[in-house]
Amino acid sequence: MRTTLLVPLILLSVGCSLVSLLVIRVIVERQITASLASDLQHSVRTYQNLQHQRREVLSRESALLADLPPLKALMTAGDVRTIEDGGTEFWQLSGSDLFALLDPGGKLIALYTRGPALDRTLVERQLERSARAPEPALLTLGDRLYEVALEPLWFGSSASGTQLGSVAVGYAIDTQVAREVSEAAAADVAFVVDGRVVVSTLKPELQQQLATQAGALSGLTNTDRRIRLGGEDYLVASASVAAGQPEHGAVAVPRLVVLKSFQQASQLVHEVNRWVLTLALLTLLVGIGIFISISRTLTHPLAVLLGGTRALAKGNFDYQLSEGGVEEIRELSRAFERMRVELRHTQAELIDSERLATIGRMASSISHDLRHYLSAAYANAEFLSDGKIPQSERDDLMEEVRMAVQGMTDLLDSLLLFTQTGRALYPEYQSLDAVVESAASMVRSHPASRDVKIVLNGLAPLMAWIDAKKLGRAVYNILLNGCQAARRGSGPPTVTLSLLVGEMSIRIQIADNGPGVPEAIRQSIFLPFVSQGRESGVGLGLTLAQQIAQEHGGSIELSEASGPGAVFTIVLPKSALRKPENGPEKKTERIQAHTYR
Repeated sequence: MRTTLLVPLILLSVGCSLVSLLVIRVIVERQITASLASDLQHSVRTYQNLQHQRREVLSRESALLADLPPLKALMTAGDVRTIEDGGTEFWQLSGSDLFALLDPGGKLIALYTRGPALDRTLVERQLERSARAPEPALLTLGDRLYEVALEPLWFGSSASGTQLGSVAVGYAIDTQVAREVSEAAAADVAFVVDGRVVVSTLKPELQQQLATQAGALSGLTNTDRRIRLGGEDYLVASASVAAGQPEHGAVAVPRLVVLKSFQQASQLVHEVNRWVLTLALLTLLVGIGIFISISRTLTHPLAVLLGGTRALAKGNFDYQLSEGGVEEIRELSRAFERMRVELRHTQAELIDSERLATIGRMASSISHDLRHYLSAAYANAEFLSDGKIPQSERDDLMEEVRMAVQGMTDLLDSLLLFTQTGRALYPEYQSLDAVVESAASMVRSHPASRDVKIVLNGLAPLMAWIDAKKLGRAVYNILLNGCQAARRGSGPPTVTLSLLVGEMSIRIQIADNGPGVPEAIRQSIFLPFVSQGRESGVGLGLTLAQQIAQEHGGSIELSEASGPGAVFTIVLPKSALRKPENGPEKKTERIQAHTYR
């Protein structure tokens, strides 16, 4: 049950954690993407506002220069060299990156720039196109961008006067401008013309990667797109920065590209993941705590109840149950306790009944056998009282009295030893062959072995740790039963006793040539008071022999002989006949059975 509860708990915690991670990751990514897209659009609008302000300033500056009388006077000189020399002063006065003077027809007269020289033809062509724009234009001159305002020079008013030419004032859009725009937009920026990155705040290697994707960005308007540069994801927005110029045609239109990195957003996602994992671990720990609590209140009492059931199944009626756990389990424990008490009471009654039945069978058998022996002793004693009986008959009568007394003595010895079963052995280092031979000698002196041939085989010297008195009694009982069975056979009564030493065990085999063990009692032959077909006794001989063999760690086997009769084998494992390490000490006072005489 603990596993049944713990495994779903772990799976539920892990599953909830994974699902939470995925859901939170998707939500955070969407939120970050939306936030970055909003920032990008805000950045584009910010630049457009800055550009509008710069153009207004540039328009006013060009208008002020075009209204200067010295500049108008210079344009009336008519000499190109004079205009070029005189225009330097006005260029320095404006402080611009590009300063140009044109004649009324739009032909370039003088050109002043900071940095590398520009192609005059290209400048003239670009200025001619920008003359049609209502406001300052963004011109692409080589690899540079300029924001230029073109203002005509009039002699007199613009409505009725004469045009003397035009003055062009422009500022370059360089790295410094891109950096300022980047700071204002809080993002990386790039100015792209015809698939070329002209100015950017990106690293050179990233600029090259951006150039390969610049063509795809030219079609973007207000939508955002994700690209990958240098192993990092960027969200990109693009907008045209050429006010008043067409988006198509032969003229390349400059575009502003604003890039927002996902690195910071990724760090946020990783941070969220760590927090979710931490919370998942805490949830798992809390779940384990809940599981332990459930285990104490539910599964542990059930385990105790299960232990009580197993103990009861093994016959242990003293197993106590603790009334712990929830109310239903406590009620179940109380019901089990009532059942245990009732079963114990019932078992006690059954034991008492069985004991009474055993006593009854014992009394019946003892009464019959004792009455037989006492009758023989009484009758023979009465004959002995007759003084007219000759001495030879007196000897025979005395022998019959002695046999009756011997039978009663054997009967009482068997009963006494039966009451002592279950006691600990008192093993000593004894000669096993001597014990077997002594038991055979005592059987030979018993009246039941009269006319029975007892054959001993394989009695080689053999030492072992055994209880000689008990084991001798077991051999004696089986050998005596064999003699009684052999006398009921059809041939000359013979009993063979063999001592067989194997690799793992020692076997004491007793075979007779009697009628064998009836099939009706083969399963109960070792039970007390089973004595079918015997001349005398109460049926305790085999029972005692089996219990003695079991106390020595062995057993008794019953098998059919190759011919008539039966074979009983006492099997003693060698491992059980070694010197005991912590065996019971030999008592000085022991209950002594009658000697085997």
